[in-house]
Amino acid sequence: MGTRGREIVGIELPRLLKLLNEAYASEWLAYYQYWLGAKLIKGPMKDAVGAELTLHATEELNHAVLLAGRIIQLGGEPALSPKDWFDLSPCKYDTPEDPYVAVLLDQNIAGEQCAITTYKNLMDATKDKDMVTHNMALTILEQEVEHEEDLQSLREDLDLMVSRGRR
Repeated sequence: MGTRGREIVGIELPRLLKLLNEAYASEWLAYYQYWLGAKLIKGPMKDAVGAELTLHATEELNHAVLLAGRIIQLGGEPALSPKDWFDLSPCKYDTPEDPYVAVLLDQNIAGEQCAITTYKNLMDATKDKDMVTHNMALTILEQEVEHEEDLQSLREDLDLMVSRGRR
């Protein structure tokens, strides 16, 4: 990043890079959780839910790309090893040991809710201090909110389908 670009960042750089790396690690874990879940999914509506998980995986990977770019632009280094992602991420990774569609939906809804909190915190930390990072976090937050809504809608549809099948 250029000299002036660093000068306008009104937050301590180590703190900002830590927040960005936490989000970066979370995105890689989310990507893998979605991607693998889409491959293993079983149960009713598996095709529709699997397609949504695949789409979300792609978007989470794109978020990681944005975050890595910003980290590098600020003179930092994205987490270099996947081993570090578990320690850095404020969001947990749910292993898809039970690939039933409802379980995967619940796991990924929880992941999105954590991501929403992560980006809200990043936005709060950068508000009026680093507009570039703030705007990037807002863009990602908008998608994470949409992901939560998409998954909750699918979960509601699944619940309705299952409850009507019991009648």
